[in-house]
Amino acid sequence: MAMAAYVKLILGSVAFSIFWVLAVFPTVPLLPIGRAAGSLLGGILMVIFQILTVDQAYQAIDLSILVLLFGTMVVSGYLERADAFKYLGKLLTWKSKGAKDLICRICLISAISSALFTNDTSCMVLTEFVLKIARQNHLPPQPFLLALASSANIGSTATPIGNPQNLVIATQSGVSFGEFLIGILPAAVVGLVCNALLLIFMYGDLLSVKKGQQDSTVAFNGDGVDHQFSPATMSHVETTNVDSVHHESLRNRVNSKQAMGAAEVPWSLNGAYWDHRNQKLWKSCVYIVVVGMLVSLLTGFNMSGTAITAALALMILDFKDAVPCLEKVSYSLLIFFCGMFVTVQGFNKTGIPSALWELMEPYAKIDEISGIVVLALVILVLSNLVSNVPTVLLLGARMAASAALISTAYEKKAWLILAWVSTVAGNLSLLGSAASLIVCEQASRVPNLGYTLTFWNHLKFGVPSTLLVTGIGLLLLKS
Repeated sequence: MAMAAYVKLILGSVAFSIFWVLAVFPTVPLLPIGRAAGSLLGGILMVIFQILTVDQAYQAIDLSILVLLFGTMVVSGYLERADAFKYLGKLLTWKSKGAKDLICRICLISAISSALFTNDTSCMVLTEFVLKIARQNHLPPQPFLLALASSANIGSTATPIGNPQNLVIATQSGVSFGEFLIGILPAAVVGLVCNALLLIFMYGDLLSVKKGQQDSTVAFNGDGVDHQFSPATMSHVETTNVDSVHHESLRNRVNSKQAMGAAEVPWSLNGAYWDHRNQKLWKSCVYIVVVGMLVSLLTGFNMSGTAITAALALMILDFKDAVPCLEKVSYSLLIFFCGMFVTVQGFNKTGIPSALWELMEPYAKIDEISGIVVLALVILVLSNLVSNVPTVLLLGARMAASAALISTAYEKKAWLILAWVSTVAGNLSLLGSAASLIVCEQASRVPNLGYTLTFWNHLKFGVPSTLLVTGIGLLLLKS
């Protein structure tokens, strides 16, 4: 892409810089308008500065990604009502055999739930469980919270619906759900094992407790944990401001258990009455729909269409006004994505990303080990500087095009490398991942049990874990 006119280059860079500052520091004192409004501002400036026309701005917005995000958020809301996350929490302590066993369980459950329900959702709903288990058994919360956050990121790499950057990659690349899963699952499994072993190695002394304290772990079943959460409403975009996780409208949204407790409506079906008092039947239907959605995704159905169909099916099965459920959707996240699509497209039009890629491309050949290392380092750094979704939007098409020139077989591998590294990069520091920030924020606010996971404590584990897991995963990715 030829360099744009000098004035437009400067103005486009200014617009992108404003977007970046407000995305990374949404409460910056000079303009504390938040991430969603900052994203819209960046997009509008691209039009005002004539980097893009209005029609080009509209065309830059990827509706398929927005529909997929919307559908998965609605489905997550119904899963919360069906107590799916409560059951996952109880699995943490069922027949537990001690602290190290608990670490492994947290890693496994966090990873699986993140692959199916997104990493941020898993961290939002499991943090209080994990903290309470640690406190009740006189165990240090730090290794357990690190296990939850880091495993959520690793597990979310395995599916296109595990995190927002994977949604973008799956949509833009055309890689099917099944191909995505097969390509990254081996890396995710081995990476998860290595992450758990590193936790046990680094915190083994802290996890050694007396027999009497271990016995109490088995007795805990998680019944004392309050589940007033809204899994679809937290930010899915990486940030470097802890307050941004809390400032999302989590506390202002309608409580699902109250708002959806409206008058029950009997429904005649084959001579029987559908009654919401029969919770087991309703929950079973929710789980059946979700399983059907996952099976459809695995068999190659359109991801956006499948997600929105599953969401609509759940609304119909609920047989009541869907407004309370729709109010749980994080519309600010959808708005953020709209603005980000326009802003990144405008920044691409300046020619700066293409010029930088042309400088780096000779050293980033995907068919060479040194090239893969260079690519991984660039993705790792960018994901922690500008966050992973913008990194994917800036690098994705360029990496794929460069790989396709070598061989079409390498194109899919380029997308998988981008998905793997951009997500695992979030484990590097507390500020590199929204999932980690959610764990930190949630843990600090638990009444009487609060714990602060500091930046440096996270960094001591995050650096070796990220480098180890990223490196091993790159060796196991299947194209």
